[in-house]
Amino acid sequence: VQLQASGGGRVQPGGSLRLSCVASGFYLQYHHVAWFRQVPGKEREGVSCNSFSDGTTYYTDSVKGRFTVSRDNGESTFDLQMNDLKPEDTAVYYCAVDSRLHHCTLLADQYNYWGQGTLVTVSS
Repeated sequence: VQLQASGGGRVQPGGSLRLSCVASGFYLQYHHVAWFRQVPGKEREGVSCNSFSDGTTYYTDSVKGRFTVSRDNGESTFDLQMNDLKPEDTAVYYCAVDSRLHHCTLLADQYNYWGQGTLVTVSS
């Protein structure tokens, strides 16, 4: 099982980035997918997730209306489209998957497989 995240970078406030996570070694269509982020000295924060069982999607309040999670099971990828980025969105972003629960959550403990992280910096 392997997850490879990409798409991070530096962007000005109000800009957009699209993060991608490529999955290999398992069937993505049977896994919940999620994005987390972490800044130094803070706990990993759940940003968004999507349940494979019924397509339910969750977002943390601070990104609602700005971020969108999507998946392409055929390509074994899932993305996080981030619009109207703010300086407080600066973090290392991680992708993760889980297949053990009925729905996804924004709790890091649920996820057993993680990507390596990609840095997003929002600054003028």
